[in-house]
Amino acid sequence: MEVLKAQNLVKTFTISEKQRKTLGITEKKKTAVDGISFTAHSGEVFGLIGPNGAGKTTTMRMLATLISPDSGDALYNDVSAVKSPEKIRSQLAFLTTDLKPDMKSTPNIMFDFFAELYHVPKDAAEKRKKELFAEFGIDKFGDTMISKLSQGQRQKVSLVISVIHDPKFVIFDEPTNGLDIIAAREVREFILNMKKSGKCVIISTHLFDLVEKVCDRAAMIMNGKIVANDTLENLMQGRSLEDAFYDIYMSLNGGKEEV
Repeated sequence: MEVLKAQNLVKTFTISEKQRKTLGITEKKKTAVDGISFTAHSGEVFGLIGPNGAGKTTTMRMLATLISPDSGDALYNDVSAVKSPEKIRSQLAFLTTDLKPDMKSTPNIMFDFFAELYHVPKDAAEKRKKELFAEFGIDKFGDTMISKLSQGQRQKVSLVISVIHDPKFVIFDEPTNGLDIIAAREVREFILNMKKSGKCVIISTHLFDLVEKVCDRAAMIMNGKIVANDTLENLMQGRSLEDAFYDIYMSLNGGKEEV
């Protein structure tokens, strides 16, 4: 079984003078992630759910080895992401809306380029391209310039490219952001297919509906800290996930909403 363990991840950023003026604050540093820990397993989807600015993206970037934590670690089958990031990267896929495909390229060219980059044998790459392109309908626009594709089509291309190398761990940051209802449904189905194939899938989102439809377990994150971590059934306790989150939020704020 594949296991990812996030262990007491901490990340603090320096706030520039211009940013402090814009935000109307005096603090020179902000702790974006403050001691986050959780465990995710193969054959399940684990969700990080929280509002914008809660620390979800920073957490996901640390898990993906894009940035280093100030302290803490992420262990992929006991391999340290801090000490051995190069070993981790070959085993994971990371997708975020911040990463854009090359607008002057085509899906076919990009797939071939990244397949070679990941050292996927040519025959295996061709087979995987055929399967993935057919699943997402990319074969219909495989030779179209990416700049001419819709946002949903570009997201499909990014999804497919992220899993070219058949990774064991799949990390998606806000995977349905900005997508129409059809593209968002296809992404949800893709996530569930990754789960069925035995991948360890971690998603971050502020969309309660997405978590309810795809996640087995989830952690609620507020102000850089996990405030609840359990199965969906135990978190919801007969309520909607949104109501469960709101109840926890209110209890932590003394029953008062922030203005």
